[in-house]
Amino acid sequence: MKPIVEYSDFRQYMRDYYEERKRRSVFSWREFSKLAGFTSSSYMKVVCDGKSKLSRVGVERTGQAMGLVGFEMEYFRAMVEYGQAETETKKKAAYENMLAIAKVHKVRVMEGDLFEFYDSWHNPVVRELAPLMPGATPGDIAKMCCPEVTAADVQKSLSFLTRAGLLKKAGNDAFVQAETSIVGTPDATRLALRGMHGQMSRLAAPAVNLPVDERHFSGVTMGLSRRSYERIASLIDEFRRQVIAVAAEDKDIEQVYRLNLQLFPLSKNVKECKNEEV
Repeated sequence: MKPIVEYSDFRQYMRDYYEERKRRSVFSWREFSKLAGFTSSSYMKVVCDGKSKLSRVGVERTGQAMGLVGFEMEYFRAMVEYGQAETETKKKAAYENMLAIAKVHKVRVMEGDLFEFYDSWHNPVVRELAPLMPGATPGDIAKMCCPEVTAADVQKSLSFLTRAGLLKKAGNDAFVQAETSIVGTPDATRLALRGMHGQMSRLAAPAVNLPVDERHFSGVTMGLSRRSYERIASLIDEFRRQVIAVAAEDKDIEQVYRLNLQLFPLSKNVKECKNEEV
């Protein structure tokens, strides 16, 4: 599903959200309406079909049901106002508000550079660190990485990030991020991320030894059906979106963190194995 700032039609966004949830697990208009606190089981569909409007309270409920927080919720409010405005003046004001929010929280869609960006964990870390350290040399940035890397590694990342337009020069040895988020098409992203997930998982192991107030580790081992797996995966996706929204609003960044969200099998499928034995 596209980032919300790439939409201008709130009904289309709601419909795409519904289709995405339905694709991942069992989800109905009834459940969507219930999540948003509406008594009518078909209310969300009626709104998406353009046969009803969202009230101010309805906007808040619907946004919460879709897991919107921070600037995403702010953009959704503006998008609804734009879509339901009764005068050209109000419509123009709402649209200008949408553009302003989208500009601040711009999302970069990558394809050709996607694989190179995720080829090394240095790239996303340097992209976050460099703007925090104006005037720093590649060696200075290298010493701030955990684990520490070489100045050559940092210089390679800086060269790629500026060439790809992910960092922009802001003076001598000073950089700013060109976009706040990076996405690719689903297929390209899945392929590119496989290597990065492996690298980040290995980096997580030694982090267990950090003081507990500097890292947060938790986990649970559980038996699941396929349906429960899909529901939990959907909840994780919603949580990740909320985390991204919180991070995007932070204007006083002090440190670079990595959040790994992992849900994977620790056994074979018992039912499938039984069927193979029959």
